[in-house]
Amino acid sequence: MPNDILIVEDDAIIAIDFEATLLEMGVERVRTAAHATDALAMIEERAPDFALLDVGLGNETSFDVAARLDELGVPFAFVTGYRADAAMAKRFAGRAILSKPWLREDLEAILRGSPAPAE
Repeated sequence: MPNDILIVEDDAIIAIDFEATLLEMGVERVRTAAHATDALAMIEERAPDFALLDVGLGNETSFDVAARLDELGVPFAFVTGYRADAAMAKRFAGRAILSKPWLREDLEAILRGSPAPAE
């Protein structure tokens, strides 16, 4: 289980839910960012062990954040209510996708390195 997780999510309620669940799972540190620029700054300050990236962040996407994490070798998963969102970036084909609404067991599987069950 990763010890430091970055959540990039523009919906505060979803971010709070992720944070509470991750802390219950024993994750030591959870950081959140609502915008790609904030997430990139957090990554430069200290790279996380893992990241959960909402694909759609208002009028932007998290693909720049995904690219930076990829460069650093940091594992991540996309989070989306629209599975087709992640397909927009062919560079990230094959990355784990956690569907909204998500289930705790699917989140835990992704954090442990197993893909979430297919829908």
